[in-house]
Amino acid sequence: MAKTKTAFFCSNCGYESPKWQGKCPACNQWNTFTEEIVKKGKGGFAKTTETAAPEPLAQVKTEHQGRMPLPDTELNRLLGNGIMPGSVILMGGEPGIGKSTLLLQLLLSLQTQKTLYVSGEESPIQIKDRAQRLVPTVPDSLYISGESEVEAIVEHAKKLQPALVVVDSIQTLQHRDLDSVAGTISQIRACCASLIQYAKESNTPVFIVGHITKDGQIAGPKLLEHMVDVVLQFEGDQQYFLRLLRGVKNRFGNTHEIALYEMNQGGLQAVSNPGEIFLSGQNQSLSGTAISVVLEGIRPLLIESQALVSTAVYGTPQRSATGFDVKRLNMLLAVLEKRCGFKLGAKDVFLNIAGGFKISDPASDLGIVVSVLSSAADIPVPKGTAFAGEVGLTGEIRPVTRLDQRINEAEKLGYQQIFISEYAKIQSGNRNKIKVVTASQIGEVVQRLFG
Repeated sequence: MAKTKTAFFCSNCGYESPKWQGKCPACNQWNTFTEEIVKKGKGGFAKTTETAAPEPLAQVKTEHQGRMPLPDTELNRLLGNGIMPGSVILMGGEPGIGKSTLLLQLLLSLQTQKTLYVSGEESPIQIKDRAQRLVPTVPDSLYISGESEVEAIVEHAKKLQPALVVVDSIQTLQHRDLDSVAGTISQIRACCASLIQYAKESNTPVFIVGHITKDGQIAGPKLLEHMVDVVLQFEGDQQYFLRLLRGVKNRFGNTHEIALYEMNQGGLQAVSNPGEIFLSGQNQSLSGTAISVVLEGIRPLLIESQALVSTAVYGTPQRSATGFDVKRLNMLLAVLEKRCGFKLGAKDVFLNIAGGFKISDPASDLGIVVSVLSSAADIPVPKGTAFAGEVGLTGEIRPVTRLDQRINEAEKLGYQQIFISEYAKIQSGNRNKIKVVTASQIGEVVQRLFG
């Protein structure tokens, strides 16, 4: 009887070791090694029989392959105006966020092309019930498989020759050359390698759904994200209907791009006007609110920041922020205290980004500072005013990137004026509907807004 062979794998990076180690020599993380049963052999990394000799790069023959356009305009733009043939796309997100729904909608929309949906988490009956809720008629071009062995999936795909394959999820697949259970590091790595090999050999795009860990990272070794071509992260709050699909890695397009969706009874619907989705739309003028023009990827968004400043009741002032970095908020408050003379040290400051959105663009600094000062003085910001500027430690307003694009977005949504840095360089254009106000210090902005 053959002896059972085991190995130890790092749950963070996938490093393999014949014995347990307290610290991973590859990623320097402690207590990440887990023991798994393995079987020596291919290990999921099958080798091709043909070998290619090295050749000069200048003599390599290039073939311009057209991208596969998608009916989903948001996903199509996020991937770089279509899917590249043979690309492998990894999508991660929290349970119930809408990963399976979005990919099923995508396959249902490709009615003229043969597609394959492989699900190890749901039965074909469950998938059909969900598909009938999304579309009135399920097309005959969509094929469903409940197979969990990756070799059988690849064989079915080669016979079917679909235009697009979706695997939901990678944690449910198994490789026949490994004795470990599904979802372990060795199984995930081997199954992903087999799917990548199939995608490259057949020029078929493959979507892979991946689970995430408690800290929001895609489960499995970090090597998994390096192996695939595109990594998409599905984000959203269960208390809101808004969903964000963020491009973390993209070999064929822009990174850190986002696509916006809204969850409703008919599935995930693309947001047609993202500029207004984060605005409260209140007609009455209230103090403590300001509009900032931020960028997510290359897309400008108008974000409403809401601030509440009140006297500290319990002695120690509270600093709380939702959707914004608390440390950066403390820095901005210190700048107002030191450079501008506003006494906020004994005040409670609460900040909220409307719509459940999380921002990290420094261009939001000026709008957040104005919302805090508006609440402290209980004076509303003039209606139709937007802000785009970074605040430095000396109290100066620094220029931000893609300023013309931000100004055009504010003008398109009907804003009358926008405050920017005096040192910013903008292109002269026909801006008859919006007034561009420049300032070098925060004090100048406060003087023009509140007098």
